[in-house]
Amino acid sequence: MGLFRRKKTEYTPVQWKITQKCLDLIFESSKSSFPQEFGALLRVDRVNKTTIIEVVLLPGTISGDSHAIFHLHMLPVDFSVVGTVHSHPSSIARPSEADLDLFSHFGRIHIIVGVTPFGSVSWKAYDYMGHEVSIEII
Repeated sequence: MGLFRRKKTEYTPVQWKITQKCLDLIFESSKSSFPQEFGALLRVDRVNKTTIIEVVLLPGTISGDSHAIFHLHMLPVDFSVVGTVHSHPSSIARPSEADLDLFSHFGRIHIIVGVTPFGSVSWKAYDYMGHEVSIEII
């Protein structure tokens, strides 16, 4: 074993939580951005590091009909930012190839909101590998 090799550890899933207030903000932001995508970052409580409490809007984020482009260089040094949230105007809350690439490079938890023209929403959460995970609403 080399001197600088990391010890391999088992992947332990995290039991994520999100406040109802934060989830409502995500839904309303997604609906108001329709038919363009809404995109933001997720921030956790600094004490309970698995509870999502806030959405962070990055300056310069570009929204389009089929994309939301984050300028991650605009992110302040903030270790409570743990992932991303964005909407899909197609109402399908499954990650695209571009989403999976983002997930693998930034963050540990990601939420996709599917929005319909009628204002209803569906959502799913994914880990950094693109596996669907459950989030408890508190």
